[in-house]
Amino acid sequence: MHGLTNWLHVVRNDAPLILSMPHAGVEIPAPFADGLVSAWLARRDADWWIDRLYDFAGALGATVIRTTISRTVIDVNREPSGASLYPGQATTELCPTTTFDGEPLYQAGAAPEAAAIARRRETYHAPYHAALAAEITRLKAQHAAIVVYDCHSIRSRIPRLFAGDLPNFNLGTYDGASCARALAAAVEKVCDSTAFSRITNGRFKGGYITRHYGRPAQGVHALQMELACRGYMREEPGPVEPQSWPPHYDQEDAAAMRQALARILEACLEFARAV
Repeated sequence: MHGLTNWLHVVRNDAPLILSMPHAGVEIPAPFADGLVSAWLARRDADWWIDRLYDFAGALGATVIRTTISRTVIDVNREPSGASLYPGQATTELCPTTTFDGEPLYQAGAAPEAAAIARRRETYHAPYHAALAAEITRLKAQHAAIVVYDCHSIRSRIPRLFAGDLPNFNLGTYDGASCARALAAAVEKVCDSTAFSRITNGRFKGGYITRHYGRPAQGVHALQMELACRGYMREEPGPVEPQSWPPHYDQEDAAAMRQALARILEACLEFARAV
């Protein structure tokens, strides 16, 4: 079953697994484009091609929720109050004013003010979470346990955010608070059986979605998977430019990662069904 607005897409299935894709969108509605330095810069930090990378999830019976709105308009994986998820570390805001590299997204004096942020929160952030909460409630009525799997990707090297090259798989469980250890271990086992590198609760421990919805004692197990882009696309080292970023999505380039991700989602389903 499919639910569709002009920006919020929900594909409903009945397996105990929800995929959340809060940063796959690149749309910037006209009212929010005024004052941006450039449309390319505003879209550069999207989780590129994540919806294509996981396009097999429906065949596994997973429910998929994604927004087509760019995170520059509003980041639905941020605390709605605007509080930082990583105090003391570089990050971006609920309505970002800089790129991951620290470049300004808006021309001087054009960044959204409090009233504009509140309207964006009501228009996009609240409906996304209402949809996600509704799917959690629906599936929890059918299953003793469900998994909320938050899908992300990021460039492999962003010195402002982390040193060196990011591992291929960055699993976040809010330091073990958002899901059972058995689930994290099952996902780690799959990751470690591949040729890709992996870290758990490293630079990325899980965003608002993982932290807010992960309630393992209540049968809702949430985890974030942040993928380094080089694992599924031809990411060249060095600064990115409009003519080279993002690289085109190629099924052959992504094949090994897709195989690994399919096994990861199957491990999530096996865990949930065994509870």
